[in-house]
Amino acid sequence: MQRIVAIGGGSIGFGAAKAEVTPISREIIRLSGKKPPHLLFLPTASSDDKAYVRAVKNHFGRKLGCQVDVLCLIQGKPGNTEIRTKIRWADILYVGGGNTLLMMNLWKRLGVDRLLRRARTQGKVLCGPSAGAICWFRQGNSDSRRFRNPQAPLIKVTGLGFLDALACPHYDVERDRKPQLRQMMRKTPGVAIALDNCAALEVVGTRCRALASRSGAGVYRVFWEGGEYRQERLKPQKGWITLPGLLSKGKPLA
Repeated sequence: MQRIVAIGGGSIGFGAAKAEVTPISREIIRLSGKKPPHLLFLPTASSDDKAYVRAVKNHFGRKLGCQVDVLCLIQGKPGNTEIRTKIRWADILYVGGGNTLLMMNLWKRLGVDRLLRRARTQGKVLCGPSAGAICWFRQGNSDSRRFRNPQAPLIKVTGLGFLDALACPHYDVERDRKPQLRQMMRKTPGVAIALDNCAALEVVGTRCRALASRSGAGVYRVFWEGGEYRQERLKPQKGWITLPGLLSKGKPLA
């Protein structure tokens, strides 16, 4: 049974910033069903940023009691056996934010995508913010080109396809996300799931619900239908709904 928590963004206490998503992190831990769970951090999208690694170890390890390990694919250059062993060890696979395109290309080259597909069928918790949310979807609204050119438009990046929709993180805090998602969806079939910072979509099997660690943070279903662009909010207090219902334009969010 698949277990996915796709987070729009928000600090885990990186640098001097205060942790904003602790309630979502606690739900990730609860969802694993383990005490304490083994959490494997994949910082590929940030090019294995050392400060990010320290922040994850502090947040999930020291503060929340997980056993934390890290899979550094860029700076560490692990072999196939080490990659398989670490992913097999994990109860929670936490994917960090950053350059989604770089991450997906490297995962495919190293076979990590295949290992994550297997992890999904084994019921491991698959989660993360931003790039770590996009990767579980069919596609994502991504700023990957901006790591080389800050003026580049947002692009559509292909994910692992576990959730049949396009994902858009940072929906409330990056001013060009909404207009560029609107244009992107004109040529994209189905729906997009837009995630505010401090909001997440939790998927368990064929059920899903919205999570929020800040008042007002939301999860939205957006799509074009009959020449009209629609944005519908999945409210956290509504509880569980069916995943097929969320990903279908004609189904009410109830």
